[in-house]
Amino acid sequence: MMMQQLAESNNQKNSLFNAMNRFIGAVNNMDQTVMVPSLLRDVPLGEESEMSSMKSDVDEGDMYSYYQLLKSIRTDIEWGVRCAAADERRKEGMKMTRTNSSMSVSSSASMSSEEDDDEEDEDLEKQFQYHLTGLQDVLSKLTQQANTLTKRYKKEIGIGGWGQ
Repeated sequence: MMMQQLAESNNQKNSLFNAMNRFIGAVNNMDQTVMVPSLLRDVPLGEESEMSSMKSDVDEGDMYSYYQLLKSIRTDIEWGVRCAAADERRKEGMKMTRTNSSMSVSSSASMSSEEDDDEEDEDLEKQFQYHLTGLQDVLSKLTQQANTLTKRYKKEIGIGGWGQ
């Protein structure tokens, strides 16, 4: 019984829901800590290992732009992605799915319907697991980076010892 509870709590710890909550919590903490976001302008991301991976993802390359990016991602998670680019990506994805489905159907026309369903289900499960694992990994990295940005802001304004 104790082992089952331990396994369940470990699985819950690694759930997508908890990964999203950890990220949102880290960004909320960052947002509450950074009282004057403009102080982050022109502050380079630095060479810390947690922050160095952000350089290629942020055009301007300063902490302010990354602060804005993290807040934007939080909003997308909380409210959903509702912009023209997201709608375009969704349409592209639907086209790709239809194209892949039609290619799959034409190339495997000789397979029975049951075999197709099993194969599609297995493929969907693999795709889901792949994307779920990737999403959890990205959320974990973003959470780390939000925490790092918060610590760096405190250091920049001279309150490095508070609330750590």
